[in-house]
Amino acid sequence: MIQITDSLQESVRNEALKGLCVAPGQQKTLSPWLFYDERGSRLFEDITRLDEYYLTRTEREIFAVNAKQIVASLGGPVSFVELGAGTSTKTGLLLCAASHQQNGVLYQPIDVSSSALEEASVSLREKVPTVRIRPLVANYITDGYTIERDLTQEGACRVMALYIGSSIGNFAPHEAIEILSNLRSQLQPGDGLLLGTDLRPGFGKTIAQLEAAYDDAEGVTAEFNRNVLVRLNRELDANFHLDSFSHVARWNEAASRIEMHLESLCEQTVHIAGQTIRFAAGETIHTENSHKFSADSLQALFQEAGFTVSRTWNDPRQWFAVTLARVA
Repeated sequence: MIQITDSLQESVRNEALKGLCVAPGQQKTLSPWLFYDERGSRLFEDITRLDEYYLTRTEREIFAVNAKQIVASLGGPVSFVELGAGTSTKTGLLLCAASHQQNGVLYQPIDVSSSALEEASVSLREKVPTVRIRPLVANYITDGYTIERDLTQEGACRVMALYIGSSIGNFAPHEAIEILSNLRSQLQPGDGLLLGTDLRPGFGKTIAQLEAAYDDAEGVTAEFNRNVLVRLNRELDANFHLDSFSHVARWNEAASRIEMHLESLCEQTVHIAGQTIRFAAGETIHTENSHKFSADSLQALFQEAGFTVSRTWNDPRQWFAVTLARVA
């Protein structure tokens, strides 16, 4: 049975008003977790299959080659908790490997999209019959969550916390540290964190390839970006005109990140949840960051959050990293 937190709907309203009701001249923002209503989750799954979006297939390749080794790296039976699980397509590779190494697998996916979790639950039970799934619909940033521990295994069962897909890159460094520190507070010595991160340009990866991954030729990412306005129209009685906003994706070298914006094409006024928001022509709503990491910035992130790096797996092109860190 899928659990849904009561505060999720209120969080949508609070997050939208906090980001849009700013002083004139200040940057308007919308948090990227607002993308993931049912339609947004489907659109993101479409994005992951695009030629330009190399991140998902590259990380999946790392899991396909190294799943047995990753699961065995904690030295005993493991259970899994995943932040921002989505439809868990890559996670199935790890769960399948674990099912061959131990007696049953406990998996706790946490996501804001109930439809994504429902799809994941059906798919995973078909692929891994011994998996026990405890899905939780919640915003792991604003809502409290409790990690379940598997008490059915013989001997100590470690928790492997998954935060994959380079989702950590959506957050500013201080926010990323806070997310991982909150996760760390529920882990015990012997537990681990498996973090997937996209790496900075280099080793043949160009800025043009990065920008194309967030602004594809078919316009799927643009539709995904504008869908956040569709959600606000539906859930907060807003009146955004979608044709009045264009999708923008650009590389910010100083901050080492791709930025996604929605640019107002004209001077306009929008009403949302009883508030009036004014836009100048050319003004943007900053909707998402995707930070790109180096070995040094990853090391600093883990250290600040209370983890020690244990092992890193890369794809042959060195474009993406999957890092196992232990509780420090």
